[in-house]
Amino acid sequence: MKKIIAPSLLSANLAFLYRDIEMLNKSEADWFHIDIMDSSFVSNISFGFLFIKYVKKYAHKPMDVHLMILKPERYIEQLKACGADHLHIHYEACIHLNRTIFSIKENGMKVGVAVNPHTPVSLLQDIINDIDFVLLMSVNPGYSGQKFIHQTYQKLEDIKNLILKKDSSALIEVDGGINLENSSLLFQNGADILVAGTTIFSDSNPKKIIHRMKLGN
Repeated sequence: MKKIIAPSLLSANLAFLYRDIEMLNKSEADWFHIDIMDSSFVSNISFGFLFIKYVKKYAHKPMDVHLMILKPERYIEQLKACGADHLHIHYEACIHLNRTIFSIKENGMKVGVAVNPHTPVSLLQDIINDIDFVLLMSVNPGYSGQKFIHQTYQKLEDIKNLILKKDSSALIEVDGGINLENSSLLFQNGADILVAGTTIFSDSNPKKIIHRMKLGN
């Protein structure tokens, strides 16, 4: 079991972004998580592709990019050029899912498929051997600071069982409402990667929070 922490820059202080990037570089965080929103798939608008490019310039760790946008296949090459290392696309937003997965791989990035809280993970059984990550949304996508949806624990068990049944190497990533209490439980129940934003960046000692999450306490 891995214990990967991917702090979400959606909760960083954008007025002092370079400071927060440097803090994460020096911390035990493993990845930089970046949310791209289009105001269509979700009601919010967040970062654009150039944001990835400029963070990549200073970040010393992989760029884990979560696309909350419709028709993500339109931007794969552009995202690669901006520095994305992983691309997560939503099951609910991608009509030609299989084709898009392989296009991302052909462009040299790892690929994840994200599912909203209401989406059964059983729908991933035909592509679970083709992807690197399953991203379980533990809040409804679009805004940081939401409360964790408890049903995520059951979905975590379901996707873990599917991965074992299909002999898949996909890692399980959980995103939304992550704090010190549930991070430990999520790792214990099979999560490999946790995306945390508010809990990390709202604390006076974010590096300590990251350290505690990795220890599981």
